[in-house]
Amino acid sequence: MENRFSDTKTAFELKSQSELNWAYWLFKLIGNNALINMGTALTNFSLKLRLPVEGMIRSTVFNQFCGGVSEQDCLPVIQKMHNKGVGSVLDYSVEGKDDEASLEATFQKTMETIDFGNQHRNDGIPIVVFKPTGFGRFAIFQKITEGKSLTADEEKEWEKIKQRFDAACKKAYEYKLPILVDAEESWMQTAADDLVEEMMRKYNKEEAIVYNTLQMYRHDRLPYLKGLYERAVADGFYIGVKVVRGAYMEKENERAAEQGYPTPICASKQATDDNYNAVVTYIIEHIDRIALFAGTHNEESAALIMDLMAKKGLAKDDKRVWIAQLYGMSDHISFNASKEGYNVAKYLPFGPVREVMPYLIRRAEENTSVAGQTGRELTLLSAEKKRRKTEKNS
Repeated sequence: MENRFSDTKTAFELKSQSELNWAYWLFKLIGNNALINMGTALTNFSLKLRLPVEGMIRSTVFNQFCGGVSEQDCLPVIQKMHNKGVGSVLDYSVEGKDDEASLEATFQKTMETIDFGNQHRNDGIPIVVFKPTGFGRFAIFQKITEGKSLTADEEKEWEKIKQRFDAACKKAYEYKLPILVDAEESWMQTAADDLVEEMMRKYNKEEAIVYNTLQMYRHDRLPYLKGLYERAVADGFYIGVKVVRGAYMEKENERAAEQGYPTPICASKQATDDNYNAVVTYIIEHIDRIALFAGTHNEESAALIMDLMAKKGLAKDDKRVWIAQLYGMSDHISFNASKEGYNVAKYLPFGPVREVMPYLIRRAEENTSVAGQTGRELTLLSAEKKRRKTEKNS
């Protein structure tokens, strides 16, 4: 595994010396919980008062984890990564808005991004994405998941949500451009799962175009996938699956404790890792029916996928298998895997600086909470700084 991902020259080839130094400093900062908490509070306070801090934010954390403020603004980053064989999944990362005007704006932006992705698919945009609650209010998904009746107005809202899902998936289908649908909290997810399955039945008749997302810290996701596979075989459609470990663990556990139901979250980090690896193994074993987009910052899981592909006799660039990481993180996996010939993509968030701040804050908080993540980034950046210094002096 070390041989696969430890080449820091390949990992950081796109970073200048100043960018490398800046990334090192930023991850040092992110590794300090007290500083992150203080920085988050100050940032929120400054943005609320509309203080002129956006330039500072853009030149620091925004540039590390985001591609730009618009699709066009992202093109230099997309092109640079494409030159190294790494694709970009443009992710409009404006979160937390549920009024109809904002939902319609997000839907329209998603449709524009799909068009943009199709125009630039040969320049490094192989896949597109949207988030369910970008198209409709969380409360509607929640009521349906909980089996509650909708009011007449809510029924109209749900019809609008379904129309938006269908329009986005239809456009992606017409372009033959795979589209990922992100996962969210468990108490709204069943409604989203059912709607995505409906889209798969409609648009995945010949190959996987529409992908659902499975968060593998949920212990029920492998049984769900096996049931979906049985329905796909019986009814003649293909499955696309994005597999991640998950993004809402603390919220999930807190809500389960507050409301007195068993948590849907695995009992331990190891159980989550085992669950993730079991699902990617199942998918590769059933690759004739299921396509995989594996979002992972875990070297063991990335290596396992490569080994499973070899065991199955799949080409490294089989279009049904992608390995992906977030932009600004785990470059050692992304660029070394790409150099070996695998399909690799980076989730590339974009949007107005002020609107993307909730996403950036979550990124910073996740880096402090995921054991070893920040330390690993610092170790790799330090190794590359040392390698460059040695090379320069030799």
